[in-house]
Amino acid sequence: MQARTSFSTPTTPMWLDCDTGHDDAFAILLAAQAPGVKLLGISTVYGNAPLENTTYNTRAILTAIGREEDVRVYAGARKPLHREAAHAADIHGESGLDGTHSLPQPTVPAHQTGALDTINEVLSAEPPGTAWLVATGALTNMALLFQKHPKLVHHIAGLSIMGGAIGGGFTDAPLGTIAGEGERFGNWTPYAEFNIYCDPEAAQAIFCNTALAVKIVLIPLDVTHQFLADSTVKMGLLFGGVGSIRIERSIADATPVRRLFFEIVSFFAQTYADVFGLKIGPPVHDPLAVAAAFRADLFVYNNATDNSGDQKERFHVHVITDGEHGSDSTIRRGPSQCGRTVVTRTRPGEPGVLIPRGVDAQALWTLIDRCLTITDRGLARQEKPSQKLAAPQETQSSRSGQTDFATLVGHRGQTTLSQLEVAVGIPDVRMGTEGAVPEDLQTNKSSSLNITPMEP
Repeated sequence: MQARTSFSTPTTPMWLDCDTGHDDAFAILLAAQAPGVKLLGISTVYGNAPLENTTYNTRAILTAIGREEDVRVYAGARKPLHREAAHAADIHGESGLDGTHSLPQPTVPAHQTGALDTINEVLSAEPPGTAWLVATGALTNMALLFQKHPKLVHHIAGLSIMGGAIGGGFTDAPLGTIAGEGERFGNWTPYAEFNIYCDPEAAQAIFCNTALAVKIVLIPLDVTHQFLADSTVKMGLLFGGVGSIRIERSIADATPVRRLFFEIVSFFAQTYADVFGLKIGPPVHDPLAVAAAFRADLFVYNNATDNSGDQKERFHVHVITDGEHGSDSTIRRGPSQCGRTVVTRTRPGEPGVLIPRGVDAQALWTLIDRCLTITDRGLARQEKPSQKLAAPQETQSSRSGQTDFATLVGHRGQTTLSQLEVAVGIPDVRMGTEGAVPEDLQTNKSSSLNITPMEP
């Protein structure tokens, strides 16, 4: 079953709920700038960083892409329903969006109250069955929303969630192993994906809502690990034309917003390499949940049965809420299965959650590249777009090598593409055939995608 690549789609009203870190930034870009989407607003939640940081990061990304004036931001939950909040500083840095010089100062404040009522009001104002909710963080806001406004379930078109990990060969995406102990389902514990783990009770409440479950599309790690930002993608994001032939160019040729997203994904790539040993490039999870809400044609679904026509397979989803929970490394590497998503395929015709098996990664990267072009054109029409950029400053990251990299890509106009390629791990294509590529620059998929255990 092949995914189609047409850009022609009706306009989809959308509300985004996120915990803005590096991959959420791409989700915001896609939701705010993609043709076919009407972004109604954004709510924030704790997760990749504390709520204050994720809200700030959301506002800063909107400022960077020129949408801060017309996309309202509402601060949501700062902790789970019944647990202490977990944060992912080892992946996203202390700020939640470390590693870039180019993030601008936000210009429009966030609304500190009223998130749930506003989401209900805004979505209810759209025609029935048209508006989508997209959640790319912990599901605390979503659980509270449908508890307070249960009728909204029947009004929306759907809820697209980035979360969960299935394993067991659900897809052929490499999820790795931990020290020979068996398959690693999750990215936070051996069994649990971070967003679901953050608030397993909230996630279970969402999936147990039978009226809502039939409207849910779940995008687990098994699918997002098919959407890698390898070095070719990163160069395409920087200069435009993802997948096009690379030529020698100067960093001065890159627009400010492309430089921002290049820095964002490059830091993300480094932390994924450091923490997980995923060297070919990081899985950029969150934009897939946005895409699933308005570009279903980019995803591959299995049929319910061989003779079921176009009827897609559906699943019961159960979230384990028992067991130890927390950010301590001994808990994260221990036997607890808290936060694990367990899926069971329904019988044909039975209600359940949709979960795709594949994604057209090239088409989605092309769409994201198009969103950057749309952003560049919009900023060019503004009176003084250069004032939107942050002044050069030391990178927020204290990781080894990151300051030098940020200096390289940030503001040195004579930096060439070849230098950038080496900085982000692309072998020098001008080497002679006898020149060996250093081991740390290898991008061979079969040898670089094993996820290794985190150091204590």
